[in-house]
Amino acid sequence: MNDKLSRRSVTSLLASAALYLSQSGSAQKTTSLQAAPSSRNFPNDFLWGSATASYQVEGAVQEDGRGPSIWDTFSHTPGKTHHGDTGDIADDFYHRYPQDIQLMKELGLKACRFSVSWTRIFPSGTGAPNQRGLDFYHRMVDALLAVGIQPFCTLYHWDLPQPLQDRGGWENRDTAKAFADYAGYTAGKLSDKVSHFMTMNEMRTFVQQGYGDGTHAPGLIVGPKRLAQLTHHVVLAHGMGVQAIRASARPDTRVGIADNVTVTTPVIEIPEHIAAARVAMREENAMFQTVIQEGRYTELYLKRLAADAPHYTPEEMTIIRSPMDFVGINVYQPTWIRADHSDAGYAVVPAPSSYPRMFSPWLSVGPEGIYWATKLVADIWKVKEIYITENGSSSSDLIAPDGAVYDTDRVMFLRNYLTQMQRAISDGVPIKGYFLWSLLDNFEWADGYEKRFGIVYVDFATQKRTPKLSAMFYKNLIASNRIV
Repeated sequence: MNDKLSRRSVTSLLASAALYLSQSGSAQKTTSLQAAPSSRNFPNDFLWGSATASYQVEGAVQEDGRGPSIWDTFSHTPGKTHHGDTGDIADDFYHRYPQDIQLMKELGLKACRFSVSWTRIFPSGTGAPNQRGLDFYHRMVDALLAVGIQPFCTLYHWDLPQPLQDRGGWENRDTAKAFADYAGYTAGKLSDKVSHFMTMNEMRTFVQQGYGDGTHAPGLIVGPKRLAQLTHHVVLAHGMGVQAIRASARPDTRVGIADNVTVTTPVIEIPEHIAAARVAMREENAMFQTVIQEGRYTELYLKRLAADAPHYTPEEMTIIRSPMDFVGINVYQPTWIRADHSDAGYAVVPAPSSYPRMFSPWLSVGPEGIYWATKLVADIWKVKEIYITENGSSSSDLIAPDGAVYDTDRVMFLRNYLTQMQRAISDGVPIKGYFLWSLLDNFEWADGYEKRFGIVYVDFATQKRTPKLSAMFYKNLIASNRIV
């Protein structure tokens, strides 16, 4: 940097750039951008959206008949979350959704992915439905539709009703049936307004961190045998949920899942490593996406588990394989794969300590992952419709003296990942939409409110919303429908 360029000058330049971006949303003001090569463009009908989850944003945990979930219990247990943070208030989206939907409209969003709180619909997990809880989602969906934003609904985003956990949670096969009943009922009530439903979000995360290492709700460490069996119950619940939605919702309803597949990415894009990444996609996701797509566990997965392998029936495997209309993929970081001569035919390449990461220690940077995740899922399982249901980055966001948030690291992250997504689309991968995580800073599970993922800054003391530089980046990208 030129020594004569002061920090004040840099701030002034950034402020000017942000002002330009905020004023350049119309087609008339993006002429110079549109003159660039068309290879950077996205399909005209591409859906740009944002994603969120009920417990992370809604608050109002004791209003209108909502029952307790495992995250209410876990977050109120001392030492489980950063600074003891809870979702009691979060973004107060339950009351402020009209304001936040207006923000979505101003940014030009075409779609919004939200999740339903199971305990707002069935406070005890089963039994009589709670009309007041359902009414909230009708009001919220109506508000989205009124401004031309298409709602995408996730039915389970980790907030299992506490009474079901008290009866064993996902270790109890009955929980799968309870989920299917809830999913069918809710989709049946909303499908006149919502066309796309996802059964679950990130099975791997709530299984491994909730029951494997205990860092998320319900905070258990059950051991490998019990973990494998409850994992089977989870994918069974997904399949039962698919069938229940099809039985209860409108005939034209589209059903899928939001899965954080292990993003197997060739360490170098040469034939042997690409082939290894392809093998690894099936094996590293054997207990989730592979069994859902194929109705069977891989031989290597069962061999690795040995005596800890789950018990199942042929009928259950048929249910698990219930056909989906689309696959949602959550992509954050890659898992680098190389070819080797082991029985698996591949090896995971561990990241060196110097590997670049975002503010969250787990979030390593690897834009190529979004290309390979979508390409391999489409190629291996012949998936015809894919959505990126989550992608985004944490940042150590700070309010600048001029009141703005210049999250240049998040802009860098998004630009690079979206460039790789555009590469995939150009290569024929059927990606139909992208849901940025997230519109708002929110309750980031065990990390509480320390890690901010939003493109809109939230002052949790006042609930004031401040769009960040990344919001201006996203607004202009949507307006021009191309990488900017």
